[in-house]
Amino acid sequence: MTNVVELLAAEVEQPSFDILRAAYGELHVTDLARSEEFYVGQLGMLVSARTEDALYLRGWEERQHHSIVLRQAPLAAVSRIGFRVRSEADLAPIAVAIEAAGGRVEWIEGELVGMGRVLRASDPFGFPLEFFYEIEQFDPQLQRFDLHRGAPILRFDHFNLHVPEAEEAFAFWRTLGFRCSEYISTDGDDERVTGAWLLRKPGVHDVALTAGKGPRLHHLGLWVAEPASVLRACDQLAAAGYVGSIERGPGRHGVSNAFFVYLRDPDGHRIELYSCDYWTGDPDHKPLRWSVSDPRCRSFWGTRAPDSWYEESSEVLGLDGKVLETRVASVDERKSRSEAMA
Repeated sequence: MTNVVELLAAEVEQPSFDILRAAYGELHVTDLARSEEFYVGQLGMLVSARTEDALYLRGWEERQHHSIVLRQAPLAAVSRIGFRVRSEADLAPIAVAIEAAGGRVEWIEGELVGMGRVLRASDPFGFPLEFFYEIEQFDPQLQRFDLHRGAPILRFDHFNLHVPEAEEAFAFWRTLGFRCSEYISTDGDDERVTGAWLLRKPGVHDVALTAGKGPRLHHLGLWVAEPASVLRACDQLAAAGYVGSIERGPGRHGVSNAFFVYLRDPDGHRIELYSCDYWTGDPDHKPLRWSVSDPRCRSFWGTRAPDSWYEESSEVLGLDGKVLETRVASVDERKSRSEAMA
């Protein structure tokens, strides 16, 4: 384990490749029709394609073929965590970097509709990462206000990963060129990271690391235009009988400044509707530290996060299709704080 101060101060050579952003996730669901009703019928996502066992979805401003894939399976789990790169030439050096860090890689093509060659990798912690350049494009539907449904959801924003050792995962993502915007840590001489927000695009994060039982996926973050979009989605879900799907919020995070609500889909996968973070594109942007004892860090305002928000997450499949074994985190944010709300 590396000291937090040393971790942030460590010089990391900038990689030769360019990962642009978080781009898509694939969720295994146990009832595809029921999931379609939730994501399309209620949240209003667009259907790009469907196969016998899968549904490809995108947001209203998205041009790429899909940002969420729902796949029929006997067990609810997460099978892909995808990132867009700047060019096809970036894929090979990413493979080298992941293997050097102790991960595994393989090349696939034709497994997902609308995509070309994909670098599929298991990172040192087991997460099933994918990196790609070539993908089919659509015309954006951002200004089809006459057709908008749901919030509406505009685009995919980020992944939040439950990791047993946040410091080790932090160090790995830095080798891929990710920068830190904000982090939460314990107080005292033995300071520990309990959450870190890492970015490639000039927003607050593409990947968040939350200390907890893992490897698991805590949530997928989906961007909406404004706080009113979050409230509208909650009203629509409640009116349609989905009030039990609203797990936490609405509220505003201290970290990221985001206005949010957390939802649980029919299989328990967690989705965050997310808006109002800030610009991080300047090269001298310094990470902002939050103490676990600051009541504003997780909830600048809003109700306390339920225990389910800390304890429950989606299981993750390895490259062999089997559920990854998990480990309990060596630090618990709730036990490390004094009077934090959430």
